[in-house]
Amino acid sequence: MRVTKVSGGLDAGAGDSPPGACTAIAYVAGNGAISLWSPQAEALLGYPAEDVCGKPAVDLLTTRKYREAAVAAQVRHTAGQSWDGVLGMRHRDGHEVSVAVRVRPVLSREGQAGWSVSATDAREVEREDVDRAILEALFSQSPIPVTVTDTELRYLWVNAATERATALPAERLIGRRIGDDSPDSASTIDRILRRVRDTGEPVVDFKVHSRLASDPDREHVFSTSCFRLTDLAGRVLGMCQMYIDVTEGHQAQQRLALLTEAGVHIGTTLDVVRTAQELADAAVPGLADFVAIDLLEATVRGEEPARGPVTGEMHTLRSGLRSVREHAPEAVFVVGEPVTYHPGTPQVRSLATEQSVLVRSLDADQWFAHDARRAEKIREFHFHSYMTVPLRARGITLGVATFGRHQDPRSYDEGDLSLAEDFSSRAAVCIDNARRYTREHNTALALQRSLLPHDLPHFPAVETAHRYLPAAAHAGAGGDWFDVVPLSGSRVALVVGDVTGHGLHAAAIMGRLRTAVHTLAGLDLPPDEVLTQLDDLVIRLTEEDPDCEGATCLYSVYDPISRICTFARAGHPPPVLVQPDGAVEVLDDIPPNLPLGLGGLPFETAERRLTDSSVLALYTDGLIEPPGWDVDAGLDRLSRTMAGPARPLEQLCDAVVAPLLPEHRSDDAALLLARTRVLEAGQVASWELPVDPAQVAHARTLTTRQLATWGLEPLTFTTELMVSELVTNAIRHARGPIALRLIHATALICEVSDGSLNAPHLRRARTGDEGGRGLFLVAQLASRWGARYDRDGKTIWAEQVLSPVGAPIPAM
Repeated sequence: MRVTKVSGGLDAGAGDSPPGACTAIAYVAGNGAISLWSPQAEALLGYPAEDVCGKPAVDLLTTRKYREAAVAAQVRHTAGQSWDGVLGMRHRDGHEVSVAVRVRPVLSREGQAGWSVSATDAREVEREDVDRAILEALFSQSPIPVTVTDTELRYLWVNAATERATALPAERLIGRRIGDDSPDSASTIDRILRRVRDTGEPVVDFKVHSRLASDPDREHVFSTSCFRLTDLAGRVLGMCQMYIDVTEGHQAQQRLALLTEAGVHIGTTLDVVRTAQELADAAVPGLADFVAIDLLEATVRGEEPARGPVTGEMHTLRSGLRSVREHAPEAVFVVGEPVTYHPGTPQVRSLATEQSVLVRSLDADQWFAHDARRAEKIREFHFHSYMTVPLRARGITLGVATFGRHQDPRSYDEGDLSLAEDFSSRAAVCIDNARRYTREHNTALALQRSLLPHDLPHFPAVETAHRYLPAAAHAGAGGDWFDVVPLSGSRVALVVGDVTGHGLHAAAIMGRLRTAVHTLAGLDLPPDEVLTQLDDLVIRLTEEDPDCEGATCLYSVYDPISRICTFARAGHPPPVLVQPDGAVEVLDDIPPNLPLGLGGLPFETAERRLTDSSVLALYTDGLIEPPGWDVDAGLDRLSRTMAGPARPLEQLCDAVVAPLLPEHRSDDAALLLARTRVLEAGQVASWELPVDPAQVAHARTLTTRQLATWGLEPLTFTTELMVSELVTNAIRHARGPIALRLIHATALICEVSDGSLNAPHLRRARTGDEGGRGLFLVAQLASRWGARYDRDGKTIWAEQVLSPVGAPIPAM
């Protein structure tokens, strides 16, 4: 109903509208009296029919102005016209009601017989007009597609926005089932709308993917809302749907989600190639159907590529590859193969300009005219869109990333390129971090390997085998080391240690400690004294360098004559002993002591007499504490692996380290195996000598006889001379008891012991001196010589290396 807002007047009506359910109806006779009064009229004004029927209708008007307007309208409109307007009418309780009225003439055979009056509260009419205007705007002016369907999901009504979106006029849509115009999403829409129809629960913001007839090359995403339409009686009339195109926002959310996911999965390791592969994995399938990551060869080696753009042919190494197809058949090169790009390709253009290249529509003949293999792959798999992004970090070009589409029909756009650049930027920083780490790791590993023994020599006391396993690249080179140091008297020192920390710094500290161990071992210090000196050294290093965090060490000395092995450890895991019958024992009764660098307490030792052919295992914690294992489980595995019948040490080493997979090692591991040997009684001769100068000749006689027994007569002269000088010095400058011992092993060893702790001094005698040349002669005749001390005195020893035929090798 159209209502004209007037003040005290009625105008010609614009036409009839059917009265609504709440419209009041009254009949006014030709004389102006009310003759009929509907219940709705009573509800509107409060008067029952008996109070108003027969009375002038104008009496219901509140003011003279309204009464005069009604009379004037009656006079003006006597030709059968309708009147309408807004009048103030008096409610039965006295208050004024603003009423929108429509007066229509009622005709009889004789002519006009009266008027039919329809009345509604003017406020309701205004609300209806506003509602009608809103609906009109919604259906004709709204940019949002709105549709109304019946209960069978057929279109009843569509607005202009729907016509524009579907590129179909309303006449072709009305009566069609919803979804017929969007076959890709028909099942989803059908399921949602039926649920709304059946339950009455509205659905808000469910996403529908569809291609529009107005834009068939692009998939759109709509945020769809739907609610059920019912009448006053609750009868279901149909459903109303609204569709908001959120394609841009959806794509932005997808890109943000992909970027967030990439941030989680790219850069999880410090391995250059693995990081490149993570970039490829993160981009497929969300951003590309095919991704190839090619890094400059210097990047993969850990070196720093030259700054500035890359020109000419580009030589790279394929470092990452991923495809939506299994095994990436689109690739010309697989991971690990060298890749060369010729000038004119998008990859070379990216590196030369240091800018990304977006190829919306890919023409293989244009971009890869000089590369027939790549052009053939592009045509075979129907690549249609392409992007290349240089991988740059800290002003350095590291490589190039290639993104391609062949299954996804969408061409790349600026938004895709921006996402690819974000991916590549994050990955480039991670790759550069990995490159720099690789350089340091390789340097530290090279330094560490150079400091560790390579091929251990043959020792009469033990047979040895060893393994060093560096940590995985992400963990860094460590400070583990081992050593076998020959000592006097055919004894040998077995050493293993572990510097706390990783990297170049730890390797450097390891080198200093290993050098110190060699020096201290050369002094023939007992194990506890060696650890004490090392402890002092580590304390000084810690004071000089806060990054030095200490170390652990196990130092043991094995004597093949007495079969006694003396152990001292500084916070290090205990050794494992395998008896000749295969029984295994963890020597955890050796006092653990504190790690090196803490100071304050003396180091305790322990001795164990070993059976011939026993096997000692010395190791670092990386061997028994791989990820997921505790110390007890690691020791148990080590013991079970070493138990059983005797095996070659190399084979036993392989069995021990087999479970330690390279990629899972969080710490480096060192293993030293030593199978003990015993010198037979016939290889050692010893005598007690009185403190009497006459015993010097007797000592020479004993030596000559023993060398003859061993078949070493060619060594008689030099050995007699050394024995004579050493025994003479002991008698003259020391005190008893004096002992002479000869050992026949890989060398002929001569030892003279006395009860003095005075250190021998090698000096150069002057021409006129009658003495002072004894030690000088010994030093010239022996391959090496020295002194060792114990609680009872000292021992001066000298060695002569034996040739295969028993002849001495002259000392240099």
